[in-house]
Amino acid sequence: MELPQPRGPMSATLVDALAGPPRHLMLQPAVTTAGDPLADEDLQLTLHIGYELHYRGFDGVDDGWEWQPSRLALHQAAERCFEAALRDLVPMPDAVPAAEVPRALTAIMAADDGPQLSKYLTGRATIEQFREFVMHRSVYHQREADPHTWAIPRLGGRAKAALVEIQADEYGGGRTERMHAELFRATMRELGLDDTYGAYLPDAPAVTLAINNLMSLFGLNRRLLGAILGHLAIYEMTSSLPNRRYGNGLRRLGYGEDATRFYDEHVEADAVHEQVAAHDLCGAYCAEAAPEQSSLVLWGAACGLALDARFAAHLLDRWAAGESSLRGQVASRGREVAGALGA
Repeated sequence: MELPQPRGPMSATLVDALAGPPRHLMLQPAVTTAGDPLADEDLQLTLHIGYELHYRGFDGVDDGWEWQPSRLALHQAAERCFEAALRDLVPMPDAVPAAEVPRALTAIMAADDGPQLSKYLTGRATIEQFREFVMHRSVYHQREADPHTWAIPRLGGRAKAALVEIQADEYGGGRTERMHAELFRATMRELGLDDTYGAYLPDAPAVTLAINNLMSLFGLNRRLLGAILGHLAIYEMTSSLPNRRYGNGLRRLGYGEDATRFYDEHVEADAVHEQVAAHDLCGAYCAEAAPEQSSLVLWGAACGLALDARFAAHLLDRWAAGESSLRGQVASRGREVAGALGA
């Protein structure tokens, strides 16, 4: 993956620096945002680039940048701004007894009244809109399990065993062709999209990057361990029905098993994972290791749903206006490709 084009002074400073050898950043722009930090293109891209250095990195970027102190200082300043906005958006829930954590997660799920993007995709979306949705989601699904895997070495006992059980399924049980990220790449190919890792990062708006940055914020900061567990739990608990709808949406548009396998796999797998995540992961973590962490677990879950709701609203609003939900030139490129496919 190549470095993306900057979207403001912070990301410009970072991209310019990463093009050369690791060194001290003499000048760093102040971390400012034009309004909502969760929708600020410069801030969210800066964070995403910084987090990616802990994943696969970028072509031509020296690995020494991962832990370069002044680069980390810029990243941490942006991260503090991001986390403060999250705490403003989602108040910290009250702590509950460990035995009540699964029930509290279910209550958060039941209270979610975000836009029903999956209903639109299953019944009304055009092929061009569905392709846009897949482009957005590729930023996450191409490294699907990785943000949550950071939590494994930080756990012990039942919680660690539960997380390993979930992640083993995400990684295909050791079979490359069954890895969820590989199944998603097959969906991308069936839709005529570029399945290269990070291909659509330049086209992903801040609302999409924020979802991915949330996972990395939680996963890479040990003080937020409870939040990444709650985030994973709510994702598993809310996954089966939307994925069934996504698969049905593609079948409505004329696509077969090779395109829908990723979504069909999640219908079955996540129905099992939701019980493991709520009880054996989050419940056991709070009961055995950190009873005071239940509020953080619930907060991580609520943050995940809140940012997903903003993402869904962005897509539906843009489509209702007859516009692309992506950034820049990809909108016209998408129409050209969709036209070539006979959409």
